[in-house]
Amino acid sequence: MLTRVDVVTSAQTSGAVTATVVTAVDLERRLPPPAALRPWITEIAHIPMVRPAVTAFTHVPETATTIVLRRAASGQRDVLVLGPRTRATYANPNKAAGCTRIRLAPGASEALLGLPAAALTDRVARLSDLPGPAAELAAGLLVREPEEIADFLEAELPQYLRDNPIRRDHRRLLDSAVAAIGSTVPVGEVATSLAVSERQLRNLFTAGIGLSPKHYARITRVRQILAAAGNTPWSHLATDSGYYDQSHMTADFRSLMGVTPGRFFQGRVPAPTPCQSITRPFELRSA
Repeated sequence: MLTRVDVVTSAQTSGAVTATVVTAVDLERRLPPPAALRPWITEIAHIPMVRPAVTAFTHVPETATTIVLRRAASGQRDVLVLGPRTRATYANPNKAAGCTRIRLAPGASEALLGLPAAALTDRVARLSDLPGPAAELAAGLLVREPEEIADFLEAELPQYLRDNPIRRDHRRLLDSAVAAIGSTVPVGEVATSLAVSERQLRNLFTAGIGLSPKHYARITRVRQILAAAGNTPWSHLATDSGYYDQSHMTADFRSLMGVTPGRFFQGRVPAPTPCQSITRPFELRSA
C-alpha cells in the first residue's frame, strides 16, 4: 500500500551488492506542501496506478505517520492513516491501485489527528474514525483527484487547526533532534546538545513520532542501505550508514527487515502475509 520494494534482479559478487531495487519512492511524484501547511505536512506524494507483480512487495519500515488516499482500479477509494512502521512486512497485492501519501511532520500527529503518534505506531486506521480535526476532511479527500489534494488542504485544513507556543516549541525541538539523530551522533550526545535529558528526548520522540530515538535512527540507517544499494561492497555500505562494522549492519538489517541484506537482495524474502487490519476507534484511544 505504501513503501514497496520490488526486488527485480540481483546478484552478489566479491562482497558487492549488484541489485536493482525499485521502491514506491521511485514511482512517486513528490511535491512540497503549500507554505501554510508546512508546520504539519512535510510532503505530498502521488503514485500512479500500479499493477500486481509476480514478486512480493516489501513494506519498508517507516518513521512518518502518513495519511493515505488509496484508489483502486475498481473505483473504490479509502482515506487511511498509517502510523510509523517498526519492521518490514511482505505482501503479494493482487489488485491494481494507486495512492496519494500525505506525510505528517514530526510532532504534528496530535494537532491533526487528535492522538499522539505512539497510539498509531504499527497500526492502520480510517481517518474519519480519529478524533482530530483532519477527520473533518475525510469526506472531501475521498472525492478529490490527486492534483486537487494540495489546494484542497491549503484551503480547508488551517480552518480546523489550533496551534499554540508549546506545540511550536516542541516541533522545533523535535526537528533539531531528528536532524541530529540522522547522523552517527549517539542519542546521549543529541540530548546534551539540545539541553534536555535522555528521558525527555525519548518522551518527545514517542509522542511526536511514535518511536524511540534509537529505533528512529535504526530505521533511518536501514532505509539508507536500501536507497544506496548498488555496486558497493557491504563494508562500505555499513560505514556509510553509520554502523561500527558489517556484522552490526547485518544484524540490524535482519532485525528490521526479517532477513539478511544478502538474502534480501537475492529476492529471498519472508513469506507474504495478509494486509494489516484496520484498528477500531476504541482500540486507538486505549493505546
